[in-house]
Amino acid sequence: MSIAASMLPEFDHETANTRKMLERVPEAKFGWKPHEKSFTLGQLASHLANVPTWMAPTILQSELDFAPVGGEPFTTPQASSTAELVKFFDDNTAAARKVFADAADATFMENWSLLGGGQVYFTMPKIAVVRSFIMNHMIHHRAQLSVYLRMLDVPVPGMYGPSADEAM
Repeated sequence: MSIAASMLPEFDHETANTRKMLERVPEAKFGWKPHEKSFTLGQLASHLANVPTWMAPTILQSELDFAPVGGEPFTTPQASSTAELVKFFDDNTAAARKVFADAADATFMENWSLLGGGQVYFTMPKIAVVRSFIMNHMIHHRAQLSVYLRMLDVPVPGMYGPSADEAM
């Protein structure tokens, strides 16, 4: 079994769970944030919906600079509605899944670096980048989003079984 084939069930499960969370984001509250230093709900949800777009540069390139010297810094597209947010996530996830599924095992063993303004933040094998920088990063922000939803009294969907808002 290939590396991608062994990880695709996890990718599919986690992206399906993330989609359930994004479907609950109330667009009337996109501007709300729990603290002055926090993302707004819309910013956090848009960032989460964008995380799958990192798969292609991870698999197809050797590095990604979020703020290249002399170039345009990366910016996260911002959704203006829940429907747009979910569509953005669905499109990004489908594209990410294809790149991931098509990757050869040897590709996953190649080193990859994340940079900001030319400064290397980390270098690790692409398989570790997929697991930590993409998958775990998505789960981290999904958990943040669940706290936002709870604070807004929006029923939180279960991720690995029922939530406190769902019947057992």
